[in-house]
Amino acid sequence: MRSGAPAELVSACRETLEGSIDRNGGDALLLSGGLDTNIIAYVAARRSRPECYTVSFPPAEAPDVPYARSTAERLGLPWNLVELAPSLLHDRLREVIGVLRTFDPMEVRNSVAIYHGLEAARRRGASAVMTGDAADELFAGYRFTFELGPAEMTRRLREMWRVMHFSSKPMAASFGMSASLPFLDPEVVGFAELLEPRHLVGLRGGKKYGKLILRQAFVRLIGAKNAWRVKTPIEYGSGTTHLQRYFSTKFTDMEFAELKGEALADGVKIRDKEHLEYYRIYREEFPSPSAQAKTECRCPDCGADVLQGSTFCVTCGAYPIANA
Repeated sequence: MRSGAPAELVSACRETLEGSIDRNGGDALLLSGGLDTNIIAYVAARRSRPECYTVSFPPAEAPDVPYARSTAERLGLPWNLVELAPSLLHDRLREVIGVLRTFDPMEVRNSVAIYHGLEAARRRGASAVMTGDAADELFAGYRFTFELGPAEMTRRLREMWRVMHFSSKPMAASFGMSASLPFLDPEVVGFAELLEPRHLVGLRGGKKYGKLILRQAFVRLIGAKNAWRVKTPIEYGSGTTHLQRYFSTKFTDMEFAELKGEALADGVKIRDKEHLEYYRIYREEFPSPSAQAKTECRCPDCGADVLQGSTFCVTCGAYPIANA
């Protein structure tokens, strides 16, 4: 498989992103220690000293923590480990679900970590918080895209670009702050649209990687350990993926069956106990999704409005939506 970008394209990638980080700076950074936020941290540290925040959910291991700590120490940036204590969990979930109007478990698990980091940044006076959002969508960071053949990968990426949205924006706005997304800058988006699959996906040590051109462009700046770190979703990096097990014991099987039936009366298909917990919180804040729907194009699993042609429901997380 031919892979990798020519030197001039790698250089253009580096210059484009450095310019975007300069334009889209902030006084704080949600630092996971992965490729995307390390690029932002290393470039931003040349010109400013953003305060860094890394979130963990203490009942679980948080793989992001040692990577983020190492980056902050190497760059001399102020760093805060923000633990999401179980005692705060219900309030945080209610706030996230209220802002985003969703009970999709994957969205909630990822977003509750982001929200908790944003809240900590606000308490310390931040006004603009940088995140690594959009790098995976634009540069084929997800395995379900970079394992595809070139033509199908290109089609899937463009489909994602059409519908991509990032919870950091409305959540930051709910605190009176702004979320700064350097990877979503129009110049970066325009650059990504010109790339071919061979610039985005390649092999190293027998392992396939996405975001190849980003790794090539910044390996000298951020170091090989950071540049070639395997993609870790926020929920795994922070430990909030543990919420799947955390809520599995909240309801007995009999209670689950009864409450699942009550949700079905709302037109909502509940998939597991975690999904049920988020839907119960959602219903504390909103009517059922079908009661809010305004179009004929609806999710078959919850009745919420969905975009014409969409294969995914942002309200309940149903995928694929065959008849949307």
